[in-house]
Amino acid sequence: MDYAHEYAAAKALVEERLNGLFREKGLEEAMRYSLLAGGKRVRPVLALKFCQACGAPMEAALDFACAVELIHTYSLIHDDLPGMDNDDFRRGRPTNHRVFGESTAIIAGDALQSAAFGLIAEAGRNVAPGRLGAVTEAVRVLAEAAGERGMCLGQFRDTTVPESERNEAVLTDINRRKTGALIKAACLLGILGAKTVKDVPEGAWEAAEEYAENVGLAFQIEDDLLDVISTREALGKDIGSDSALGKVTYMTLLGEEGCRREIEKCTLRAVEALEKGPFSGEKAFLIELSSKLAQRNY
Repeated sequence: MDYAHEYAAAKALVEERLNGLFREKGLEEAMRYSLLAGGKRVRPVLALKFCQACGAPMEAALDFACAVELIHTYSLIHDDLPGMDNDDFRRGRPTNHRVFGESTAIIAGDALQSAAFGLIAEAGRNVAPGRLGAVTEAVRVLAEAAGERGMCLGQFRDTTVPESERNEAVLTDINRRKTGALIKAACLLGILGAKTVKDVPEGAWEAAEEYAENVGLAFQIEDDLLDVISTREALGKDIGSDSALGKVTYMTLLGEEGCRREIEKCTLRAVEALEKGPFSGEKAFLIELSSKLAQRNY
């Protein structure tokens, strides 16, 4: 299959699994509203394809991949709240709190976070006893990425570090946690998904970390770029929100050309990490994905 068909196949697996979750009225309706609002499903696709690159079927990492998407969705709901970015639109339609109210949006986000770890635990029911360590490690990886040393710390620093103190190093530290940590978790969870069914090549973990760190940084720089040069129709949300809030971004520090140069450098480092990685399965898709993310307009 070519890249587009491979992406569609991985995404379809994710969509089918997510669509089976949270079917009740009330709170679960609010959870589904944001979870099934669309999006490219980049993080779960990364998890599935890293699992495949380790020589295992994508299905082995499916619940791990969906757990990452639950965490990502919860973070978007909370990020849109009045106490954070106060956004009115996400993925082309009103944000969760605009539809269900602020208190329900907070609870829906909290519930999605809890459900993510439940999904990983549920996956453990089908894993051979000798491979349950991969499930335990998956819980640790996702908790670290989402919690007080990862995404939450990045969000905390993003809301507390004065703009006057933000240089490139500070901004990169914030974004490696706020955005990059969950992208790295997705890649590592793909490897752990493979470990639930087979041994994986030595060195795959380190190669995935290096790939993910560079893809995550390129992703955030591209986000900052698009917030200035894109349109609401393309992004599905309001643009210019960072500048309206007076936030220092990569565009502020580097300008458009500087951002494009950094995105290219990060992408090249990601590709190099994969090329030298000891993966037993096909990795061409992941190499192309890093390039596609660096050139996206959404």
